[in-house]
Amino acid sequence: MSEPGVPRRVLVVDDEEPARRLLAEYLRAQPGWSIVAQAKNGLEALKLAKEHEPDLLLLDVQMPKLDGFEVLGLLAPEIAVIFTTAFDEYAVRAFEVHAVDYLLKPFSEERLAQALLRAEKRLGELRSLAAPELQRAARSPGSYLERLVIRDGAEILIIAASAIDFARGQDDYVEVFHDARSSLTQQTLQSLEASLDPRQFVRVHRSYLLNVSRVARIEPWGHGSKMAILHDGRNVPISRAGEARLRTALGL
Repeated sequence: MSEPGVPRRVLVVDDEEPARRLLAEYLRAQPGWSIVAQAKNGLEALKLAKEHEPDLLLLDVQMPKLDGFEVLGLLAPEIAVIFTTAFDEYAVRAFEVHAVDYLLKPFSEERLAQALLRAEKRLGELRSLAAPELQRAARSPGSYLERLVIRDGAEILIIAASAIDFARGQDDYVEVFHDARSSLTQQTLQSLEASLDPRQFVRVHRSYLLNVSRVARIEPWGHGSKMAILHDGRNVPISRAGEARLRTALGL
């Protein structure tokens, strides 16, 4: 975070070079603000944000690799964000995820100046929404996540929902099993379940969410218990209520 009297540090993120050039031109006319870096996609934005510790991101919404909402979910919560996009459908969602402002392209230098004034008053405030809530707010009504974005140490993982085999809840973390590995994400199993298509993912146990396409068969297990046997031989415990939901999803 910049010290008092030092220009505020801005990271410009847009996949289109003309848009980045225009923002740079506008910002040069704004006293007290300085561009520290420019990124052309979401993954680069996260790398540069960690490197330069900006006060503010001017963040495009629709970008390759990671979109603006996914970037926001992985940013340090004290970094302010002004979304920029050509699509007004994102306006309400931008404010739902605690963006400082929303600039609809094409916008004027005066409109950017107004947004920067708002940002000045909000610098350093922490966003209260966690990544799952950000993901939920970013989706269109009635839609489900098509991919998960997880920070695993220094690595950013983009996991297609269809690649998830099952998930196991562990207090405020979920271990997601996918692509012959597993990754931890800081959210509850309930929040993950709410974000995924219920026709594809079924809560089969208090601690397990299962991709029904991975199920080979259901077998007895122990004293009246059942187990889902996956096509690769792994097994997932099933509660009595979970078995009923799973059989319905499988059409059994």
